[in-house]
This record gives sequence, structure tokens and C-alpha cells, in this order.
Amino acid sequence: MAWPRFLQRGTLLTSFSHHHVAVFLLTFFSYSLLHASRKTFSNVKVSISKQWTPDAFNTSIDLPAEIWSSNHLFPSTEDATLFLGTLDTVFLFSYAVGLFISGIIGDRLNLRWVLSFGMCSSAFVVFVFGTLTEWLHFYNKWFYCGLWIVNGLLQSTGWPCVVAVMGNWFGKAGRGVVFGLWSACASVGNILGACLASSVLQYGYEYAFLVTASVQFAGGIVIFFGLLVSPEEIGLPSIEAEAGSEEDSQRPLINGAENEDDYEPNYSIQEDRAVIQVKAISFHQACCLPGVIPYSLAYACLKLVNYSFFFWLPFYLSNNFGWKEAEADKLSIWYDVGGIIGGTLQGFISDVLQKRAPVLALSLFLAVGSLVGYSRSPNNKSVNALLMTITGFFIGGPSNMVSSAISADLGRQELIQGSSEALATVTGIVDGTGSIGAAVGQYLVSLIQDNLGWMWVFYFFILMTSCTILFISPLIVREVFSLVQRRQAPILNE
Repeated sequence: MAWPRFLQRGTLLTSFSHHHVAVFLLTFFSYSLLHASRKTFSNVKVSISKQWTPDAFNTSIDLPAEIWSSNHLFPSTEDATLFLGTLDTVFLFSYAVGLFISGIIGDRLNLRWVLSFGMCSSAFVVFVFGTLTEWLHFYNKWFYCGLWIVNGLLQSTGWPCVVAVMGNWFGKAGRGVVFGLWSACASVGNILGACLASSVLQYGYEYAFLVTASVQFAGGIVIFFGLLVSPEEIGLPSIEAEAGSEEDSQRPLINGAENEDDYEPNYSIQEDRAVIQVKAISFHQACCLPGVIPYSLAYACLKLVNYSFFFWLPFYLSNNFGWKEAEADKLSIWYDVGGIIGGTLQGFISDVLQKRAPVLALSLFLAVGSLVGYSRSPNNKSVNALLMTITGFFIGGPSNMVSSAISADLGRQELIQGSSEALATVTGIVDGTGSIGAAVGQYLVSLIQDNLGWMWVFYFFILMTSCTILFISPLIVREVFSLVQRRQAPILNE
């Protein structure tokens, strides 16, 4: 097992310029802002539900008849809550479809333009949805659905673009560690959205949407003028050219060869600039790349579990243990903490092994045990927080690694000669498939919980985690066999 060069020399930080730091921070906070606006909607659902069912208000406050009639979208709070859940499902499905489209667009247009457009236009839609409609006292279910479908499509431009930009700047040496830290952007966005919304919610839910939309729009402007898509934009060599002098530079962590001895580079360092042209591959070609379909199907199961914790964990804590909603919200943060630590540490280990699948498999096997343990957590907040952190470590960590580092690896294979013009398409396929699984999962979780109870929900999570392992099992066997061969080679040569 060879240690990566950046670990041998201790130059992980010194190998990065201020341009790398700027790209890391800009992409990190751009996606954090997109996630913040999603979290804002979750945080103000109670206020929106009350606004759409103003019966209680009309008994104590003399509302004008025309305003009361327009507000009266639903006869009860339960119906309003059901519609809000429908909006979540509609958003996730449109987001999933948009990911497939956005990845293709991102590989054919300037990534900075696509990301900036998505952030600014999504901010405008959020402003219209939550702020303008309230100011104008305009309430319409179909209008809300249409806006949220458009918002899902626009928000889908974020992840494929930021992963592609990061993949352009950070090579596979240290990619697991860097992407592990960077993939915490979603968790940071959740915290940011909660803080922004809670700071102005007392003035009305419309101001929560106004603040997050304004910040997101400003972030899109900064991205348009400040983000560098690739090193070549400022005359620096690409990451493939920088790595070209190393023997392992043409051995991606994910490749289509059955074993490493069969690998033969299909282009030379000298002809790198001549051969690699800026030519985007097709959607079908991206799907046919080794590992893309298995990891996409695996991520559909894994994201289902991860997003179910995101959407349902506070409700589960409040419903199952009788804890206050505010306490449950604060306690649920520990799941994100575990995911951040897990993604970083597992990325580091995969860098050392120079293989991703074995690390992913071990974590998912342990995730099954952590789910069993967490499902039997006692009514104790400290114990629950500890078990929740462990569960986040073994589920959120692999989810972060698949959606970021592994997606970047898949988009930089020798079959496409490291072309960055596949990164966004591949990322869109992986995350889009995962989002479809997450969208279906939210309906199934509510269905199982209503009819069978929470314990059967955890059994469902265990099944989906096991399916994740099953889908990537051929890759696990291949990479474990490759590691064994690598360890036996020095012994045979003695």
C-alpha cells in the first residue's frame, strides 16, 4: 500500500495556491446558499400552514373578506401540511430531472455562467414564492406547484457545476480529504438557512424567504465575477499535466480495467494537449463509463436513507420520544456532524489505499449495525446524540464521498482521457439518480410509518443500505482483489 505523494512529503496545504483556496471557498458557499434556501422552506412550514388556513385568525382578527377568501386554501392544518409535503416531493422529482439536464448543459457551456444563472434565477423564484405572493396576498396551489417545479430545475444547476469545478482544480492526490471537507457545504447550508430564517421569522415568514433569496442572489453575482472554472483560465497547467510526471498519474482510482496489470495508458504526456480537446461526451457515453451505473443505483438507495434522516429526524425525535420541536431540531444537528467527520476521514483512508469501494463497503456494513443500534436508542438525549453521530458517520460519510469524490473520479477516467467535459454530466447522472431514490423514499417512509411504525422504517433503511452494498459489490471485489495483488507483488519479487 503506497502512501500518496502529498502525505509522504507533508505538502497537502503548500501544494495549493490562493486560487485553489478561492475556488474551494466560492464553490463551498455557493452550494451552501442553495441548500440554505431549501432549509428555509422546511423551517417556516408551520407559519405557512397557518397562513393558508386562517380560520383561527379570522375568529379573533377581522380580516377583509377578500383577503380571508384568498388565504383560505385549505380547510384544515392537516390538509395544508399534506400539500407542503407534496411540494417537497415535487421539488425533489424536478430537481432529479434537472440534474440530468444540468450536467449535460454544464459540460457544453461555461460552468460559471450556468452556476451563476441557476443561483440568481432560483433566488428570484424563491422571492416570488415566499415573499411577493404574501405581499400581494395572492395564494394559488397550482401557482405554488409551478414555482417549486421551476425552483427544483434551477437549483439542480448547482451540484454538477461545483463538483466539476472542484474536479478541475483538485487532482486525485488528496481528493478524498479535500472533497470530504468540501462536501460539508450542504450541512453548513442547512445550519445557515436555519439561522437566517429564525432571525427574521418573528416579522413574518415572507421575510425569511426575502433574506435567503437576497443572500443567494448576491452569491450568484459573486460567482459570476469571481469564480475560475479551471487552472487553464489563468494560464496554469491542468491537473492532469501537473500529475503527468508521476507513474501513478494515469491510474485513476476508478477505471475499467479488470486489474491494474491490464492497464495501459492510451495517450502520452507529450501529446496530452493535442489529444484532449474540449469536447463534451454524450449522455449515453457517460452512462456507459465504468462504474457510473452501479454507483448511480447505489446512490439512489443511499441518498434515500440520508435524505430521510434529513427530512424526518426532527419529527421522529419529537414524535417517538415526546421531545420539544426546538430541542429535536438542535439535536438533529449531530447527524450532520457525524457525516462531516465521516466523509473527511473515509476520504483520507481512501486516498491512502488509492481505492474508494472497499472503504465505502466497510462503512456501509457498519452502517447496518449503527441503524440497528439507533433504532433501539433509549429516551436519553446524550445517548441518542452519540448514536446519531455514529449513524451519520457511517451513512452521511459515504453519501458525501459518492456525491463528490467518487463522482469526480468517475468523470476523470482513462477512457475519456481525463477530459473535464464529462465531469458535470457524470455528476448529474449520479446525483440525479440519487435524487429520484430520495423523492420516492420520502413517500415510502411516511407510508411505512403510518401503517407499521418507526421500527419498520428502520428495517427499510437497513434494506436500502444493504442494496447499496449489493449494487457496488462487483467493484468492491475487483478493488479488494487489486489491493491483494498489490501487497503480494513485493513479496513475489523478493
